[in-house]
Amino acid sequence: MSKNYFKRAIIGTKRFFKGNMDTKFNILKRIALWFKHNQTHPYVVLGIDMIVVIACCCLIPISKAILFPLYDFDLAKFLSQLFLIFTVFLICFIIFKPYLGIVRYSGYVDTIKLVASVIIATSILIANNLIVEYITGNRVLSHNILIVGMGLAIIFCSLSIRIFAKILYTKGIEYEKGRSKKIRAVILGTNTESVALVDKLKSEVNGNYEPVAFLWTNEERYTNAEINGLPIKRFTAEKVKKTFANLNAEVLIFEPTQIAFLRNGGIDAFLDADIKVRQISNSLIRHSKGDANIPISCNVHDIQIEQLLNREVIEPDVETINNFIENKVVLVTGAAGSIGSEIVRQLAKYKAKKIIMFDNAETPMHNILLEMQNAGYSNVVIPFMGDVRNLARLESVFNKYQPQIVFHAAAYKHVPMMELHPSEAIRTNVGGSKNLADISLKYNVEKFVMVSTDKAVNPTNVMGASKRIAEIYVQSLALNLKKESNNTTRFITTRFGNVLGSNGSVVPLFKEQIAKGGPVTITDKRIIRYFMTIPEACELVLEAGCMGEGGEIFVFDMGLPVKIYDLAKRMIKLSGLKPYTDIDIVETGLRPGEKLYEELLNDKEITDNTKHKRIMIGKVRKYDYVEIAPQIENLIDMAWRFNDEMIVASMKEIIPEYISQNSKFETLDKN
Repeated sequence: MSKNYFKRAIIGTKRFFKGNMDTKFNILKRIALWFKHNQTHPYVVLGIDMIVVIACCCLIPISKAILFPLYDFDLAKFLSQLFLIFTVFLICFIIFKPYLGIVRYSGYVDTIKLVASVIIATSILIANNLIVEYITGNRVLSHNILIVGMGLAIIFCSLSIRIFAKILYTKGIEYEKGRSKKIRAVILGTNTESVALVDKLKSEVNGNYEPVAFLWTNEERYTNAEINGLPIKRFTAEKVKKTFANLNAEVLIFEPTQIAFLRNGGIDAFLDADIKVRQISNSLIRHSKGDANIPISCNVHDIQIEQLLNREVIEPDVETINNFIENKVVLVTGAAGSIGSEIVRQLAKYKAKKIIMFDNAETPMHNILLEMQNAGYSNVVIPFMGDVRNLARLESVFNKYQPQIVFHAAAYKHVPMMELHPSEAIRTNVGGSKNLADISLKYNVEKFVMVSTDKAVNPTNVMGASKRIAEIYVQSLALNLKKESNNTTRFITTRFGNVLGSNGSVVPLFKEQIAKGGPVTITDKRIIRYFMTIPEACELVLEAGCMGEGGEIFVFDMGLPVKIYDLAKRMIKLSGLKPYTDIDIVETGLRPGEKLYEELLNDKEITDNTKHKRIMIGKVRKYDYVEIAPQIENLIDMAWRFNDEMIVASMKEIIPEYISQNSKFETLDKN
């Protein structure tokens, strides 16, 4: 095998020197490809390093002998010196093992090992020289040979050979790339993470993407600058399509640190120019290896609409929340729903002692239970099937587990459905909330935190009005309790807008409609909504619960409102399709009770700031518990008689600002 290898090497060398330029190029290409697919044995690397060290040490005496014929060169003495140098360097190389690193992937760690080996070996030899010279008066070795030889060894070993090997490997990759079609990609940004992403993509053979340029997004301008051989192009919204066309590029790839640029409007320039946008995580950039079985490009994925909300990322006060939750028994109603299940996940993260998951939906409850068990929280979560409308069932869970904190997320939330069934909205959203608040008071719960909605502000539908009445009851109860010094239960309400990805929200609906080929349906092009991700909303609920002293209605900063029509168009474009060309957008008309614009406060309400810049205290109209409680109890009793008109009329008496829109109940509004 070895004879055949050397025979082929000799034949190849002869062909290289005798052949024309094409022949030489093909031979170099073969060498590069061979190096790409074969790993050099560590002992071969060690042997090469030793040969280079000895050769470097030989350069000075040989040069002297050639340049100065009268130079007295003692060959026998010099050979004995080389043996000593060889032995010391070999021992140091074996100790530090710079030869074990894969040469094609050599980095600063391998270089440090090599430099340390050479320096220590040279230092040992110099120390030996000094000791021998002190004892005998004669040097064993020339200091010039050692010092200059050391420098040359470092240069040739750590730089020349290893860089040459990396060049061969890189060229092998480039030749390999020429065999398969790759997607030409532009990399967003010129920061460290973006450069690392390019390095990873360029080192892949079986990857899907070929980086061709960097896109510079800052105001400063590069002039004919490059990074790693790739040009830097300046981003301008007007010229982005032309820039990609000139580069023959099809896709933009970015890593998460660049999301702020896209969130602040940059994404639209690419989508309008029919340029696909893809993302990869930083962790994959940092930890993925060039020779990994699965290329990093396989982890390039579509950007999610949730990432493009035009506002800052919410940073929770982890320490405060942890002090609030840790080692507490917590009850979560609606625990199987979108908001409730996320609250459960976060409570587990903050080390709650026990989490009682209360819900009447069997299958979703089973799913969240399995999820928490698989996550290692089997001893923390307790499923408890029940309905908040059933006071006896609530009594049993409170009596058994004695919860210290209650998060109330159970509610009917779909506007059109509740417009058809006002009695159910009152029985659950109002009656259930009253039951839970009353029994929390009975069992001396430390804090009761109710999840409300922006639809409770100037309600135009039954659902929103029912949540506002629930707010009124909880807040009036809290304010009344402040008069009693012996009660410690604090009632808190949190109010926020729509959450992306929740059950029945527009984002999953749009995704499903796009996957089916359309059309995407919206009720009205003018509709505007506030959006927040589920984890963000739940983090704010927990933090509001921490800071609440009782009686507050906390309002969350939802960022800028989003037009549902714009959201639909953006989601279609993110899917690589064109609105009205590939996917139609169809208006279906406003649903019963639906309004064009959501609000977090009505015109008469203002807010006070809190220590959290995203959480405010709404100064809402306050109701006297003694007066309002009987009206609410009467409304709940009325709901059990299932007279829709009577129920809604009573709701409007409690909430004068409740004006129905696009609903059969508009006839009940006073002129």
